[in-house]
Amino acid sequence: MKLLSILALAILLPGLASADHHKSGEGFVELFNGKNLDGWKINESPGSWKVENGEIIIKGPRSHLFYAGKVNNAAFTNFEVKLKVLTKAKANAGFYFHTKFQDSGWPKKGFEAQINATHGDPKKTGSLYGVRNVMNTAPHKDDEWFDYHITVQGKMITIKVNGKTTIEYTEPKGGPTTKEKGGFDRVLSSGTFAIQCHDPGSEVHIKSIKVKPLK
Repeated sequence: MKLLSILALAILLPGLASADHHKSGEGFVELFNGKNLDGWKINESPGSWKVENGEIIIKGPRSHLFYAGKVNNAAFTNFEVKLKVLTKAKANAGFYFHTKFQDSGWPKKGFEAQINATHGDPKKTGSLYGVRNVMNTAPHKDDEWFDYHITVQGKMITIKVNGKTTIEYTEPKGGPTTKEKGGFDRVLSSGTFAIQCHDPGSEVHIKSIKVKPLK
């Protein structure tokens, strides 16, 4: 009987180790394995993405990297997501949520949390792009890792940079505008995440993307 228990444990342990590989503290699950882009899908310009030294390095022509992995079946409604991000000088990027894969172009569905310390666009990191913006002065510096924390709960979006709240937004009934100019759909719903490569002159590094689904 004892032998059978040991054998059963030996069979189960590899699977448990594998299942727990991307788990981190406080109920968060890491979506980036630090080695490659498994679980993610690039829509255009694949050369804009590479992984080195445990970091996603984003630089090149416009492209978007969509989460397409197994966590929550890549469909998130209420959640907390935490990123560790570093921008180079004059870099522009973004992190989308409640979005869905599209072959090319700027994602039409969902919201963008802006990433930009010194790019010419006046909408800076901490902005809920085009909906509620942090203008002109970013809450972090280039060449320094910063913590980006985005929470969606019901009709409320909260964005924090290095622990300080930059945006608290409650969606009005019916959404801000169902369709903005250009056909962008900025209404809370459900969807996956995406990272933006904005342009060849922008370089951004990301070394952690952790999510905790909420009820």
